[in-house]
Amino acid sequence: MTARIDPFFAIAISRQAHAMKAQGRPVIHMEFGQPSTGAPERAIAAAHAVLDTDGMGYWESAPLKAALAARYQSRHGIGVDPERIVLTCGASPALVLALSTGFAPGARIAFARPGYVAYRNTVAALHMVPVEMECGPDVRFQLTATAVEALDPAPDGLIIASPANPTGTIIPPDELAAIAKVCAARNIRIISDEIYHGLAYTGETRSMLEFAPRCFVVNSFSKYFSMAGWRLGWLVAPPEHVDGVRARMGNLFLTAPSLAQHAGLVALDCLDELEGHVATYRANRDLMLAALPAMGLTSIAPPDGAFYIYADVGHLTDDSLSFCARLLADTGVATAPGVDFDPVSGRSHIRFSFAVSTPEVERALALMVPWFEARPRLN
Repeated sequence: MTARIDPFFAIAISRQAHAMKAQGRPVIHMEFGQPSTGAPERAIAAAHAVLDTDGMGYWESAPLKAALAARYQSRHGIGVDPERIVLTCGASPALVLALSTGFAPGARIAFARPGYVAYRNTVAALHMVPVEMECGPDVRFQLTATAVEALDPAPDGLIIASPANPTGTIIPPDELAAIAKVCAARNIRIISDEIYHGLAYTGETRSMLEFAPRCFVVNSFSKYFSMAGWRLGWLVAPPEHVDGVRARMGNLFLTAPSLAQHAGLVALDCLDELEGHVATYRANRDLMLAALPAMGLTSIAPPDGAFYIYADVGHLTDDSLSFCARLLADTGVATAPGVDFDPVSGRSHIRFSFAVSTPEVERALALMVPWFEARPRLN
């Protein structure tokens, strides 16, 4: 029987935005977590050189895996065997590999709600059972060890994201350690989505490998490295699952794009340019936070990291998809409806991405502030 999964509703908003742009209307894309910056300049130059000299083919870069392993050592003090690192076509295949290797059909996989839309839908597509854990403002929209311990029965797996999408919240190190301890005691396998590591404004981002050395870790060059279109990610697999992950990678996806691997190796050393991007996101975040009260948005998830603000608009709508469509039609600002991230309470939330340029944030706010001020309240 084919698994039923829900659509990614932000894609419908994006289609509307592109149709408007094709008609000559200006659009500001704040619907996707996609950096407006490109890959680092030296990475692009390296890619040009490879195009001129290398016919390329199916390949997995040993130097890139070694460099990623060195990054875990320098940033987290973790020794990771490069052979545990499998290069993938972005983070999405890495999630598929982790789920399909670590769990059987029918496995129960828990994760936070609100959470990234693909957790729920990928778990369902693989004929596993999504176990959504409601995480509200009282727990900063994040998982806690107490909540994981209270799950009855214990799930087979737990997906953790810190910083999280759509909220940007970060789990403190002591809480990560407590979650790891509960999962070890209850035999719950952890998948840690660390795609937003490097994008933090209020605290550090710690790898779950520091607390649960045999967890799966998903990461990507899409966010911090501004290489979303290059489709390059990686999975750190537990030693006992490396062969299974490699078998699935080879059969389902072959290899990560060769050109992206060459560029990614260079991008790892472009920290000055990349930290400049983070400074831009920080400035954008400050602009958004300063403007939210004038928009009447006083209840938001704490945007500790990533590049999102998840806001409660329940005083204005109970249909976030229609609300985002109207906002786009009236102002040209595209945003993401909360129903993507929370099928229960998401009808009263929307997500802004501030990964665009600072001038675009300024223009978007100039358009949105009066629009929000003019919206009638539901109560």
